[in-house]
Amino acid sequence: MSTRPGSRAPAVAGRFYPDDPEELEALVQGLLAEGARGDGSPVPPVALVAPHAGYVYSGPVAGSAYRLVVPRRGNVRRVVILGPSHYVAFRGLALPESVAFDTPLGEHPVDEEGAAALEAHPLVQRFQRAHTQEHSLEVQLPFLRVALGPVPILPLVTGEAEAEGIADVLAAVWDPETLVVVSSDLSHYLSYDRAREADRRTADAVERLEGDALGPHDACGVGALRGLLEAARRRKLTARCVDLRNSGDTEGSRGRVVGYGAFAFWEPGAESAAADLGR
Repeated sequence: MSTRPGSRAPAVAGRFYPDDPEELEALVQGLLAEGARGDGSPVPPVALVAPHAGYVYSGPVAGSAYRLVVPRRGNVRRVVILGPSHYVAFRGLALPESVAFDTPLGEHPVDEEGAAALEAHPLVQRFQRAHTQEHSLEVQLPFLRVALGPVPILPLVTGEAEAEGIADVLAAVWDPETLVVVSSDLSHYLSYDRAREADRRTADAVERLEGDALGPHDACGVGALRGLLEAARRRKLTARCVDLRNSGDTEGSRGRVVGYGAFAFWEPGAESAAADLGR
C-alpha cells in the first residue's frame, strides 16, 4: 500500500493484523459481532481500554470494547488514543509530526486543533520517533475505522509520566464529542491460572478507579491506564470490565500467557447501563 507524504505508514500491517483491506474489514466486523453476543448497554461509553496484541490473540477482547461505541458513529468528533512506548524511552507524552495515520482501510487525520492545544502543556512534545514503529496505537485504528468511520485522532504515545499530569492533558481535550481510548495489555508470561488471578485483581482495581493499586507488571500500558483512572475519578465516571481473557483462551498454549481486558467508562447517570453489562 502507498502512503501519502506526511502520513505515518503502518508498521505492523501484515503481522499483527491483515494488510489486505477486504480481509481486514471482514475480520474486524466479525470480532465486533462476536463481542456483541454479550449483554449490550443502551448508553455508549465515553472511554475504553482495549488490548494491542496481534488480532489472533487479543482481537476478540478488543471487539468486546469497540462494539459498545458503534452507536456513537457520527457523533464522535475525535478519538484521543494513549498507548505505551515499546521502543523509545522518553519523558512525557509524544504527539506525532504526521498529519495522518495510514491504515489498510484508509487514513485517519490527526486532529491538529487538539494537538495545537496540547503542545502548550509541559508534559507534551512533538516526537515522531516514538510513533514510527509503535504498534500500541496502530492496532486500535482498524477497530475505530469499522466502528466509527474515518474519525480524526489525537494519538499520544506515553513515556514516563505521572497519572495527574496525564489526567490534566486529557482534561484539556475531553469534551462530549470526544472518545478516549487507552491501549494496554495486562499481565505478561504468567501461567494460565496465575494470569487469571492477577488480571482479575487488576480488573477490580480498574472498576474501583484505583490507579495507585496498579504496578508495571499488571499492565504494560499502566502509565496511560493510571492517567485515565485519575481522569475518570475526577469526572466521577463508572468503570466496568466487559471482557477479561488471555492468550490461553484465544490462541496459544496455557503455559505462559498474556492477559487482555476490555473496560468501558460511563458518565454519571449511566450507572444502570453500566451495571447491566455485569461481568
